[in-house]
Amino acid sequence: MSKQKETVAAYFEKADAKDPSLFELFTDDVEIYFPKFGVGKTKAAFMELGGGFANSVASIAHRRDDFLFVEQDNYVVVEGLTYGTGQDGQEWRGGETPGGRFCSVFQFRDDGDDLKICRMHIYLDPDYTSQNESGFLWGKDRPNW
Repeated sequence: MSKQKETVAAYFEKADAKDPSLFELFTDDVEIYFPKFGVGKTKAAFMELGGGFANSVASIAHRRDDFLFVEQDNYVVVEGLTYGTGQDGQEWRGGETPGGRFCSVFQFRDDGDDLKICRMHIYLDPDYTSQNESGFLWGKDRPNW
């Protein structure tokens, strides 16, 4: 496994463990994108995103064994599934419920002695527990999630 893929795998492991040392994997000027948050361009913005996100879900984990990795040059793209519980106690399971699928794009930069993530854009529907009924243009009970 390449150093870039190892770093991405470490990110997801640390994120699932709520390990704050995950921020050490990023450059100080990291660019972060998350739906409904927009773009932030520092670790402080990333921490702000994390704080807001923590208030929206009670628990979340990534099904790391099911990840699809694509790597080219200084980019790693990961497609995968999550499962967890919203603050209201409602659960989701990516692949079984509408919420829980994601794709993240990581860009790397050699930051002195270390390879670090300088950009992470996360693409997903942040309505994990499917509360936004009007967002289901084809109906909420459509099979084959």
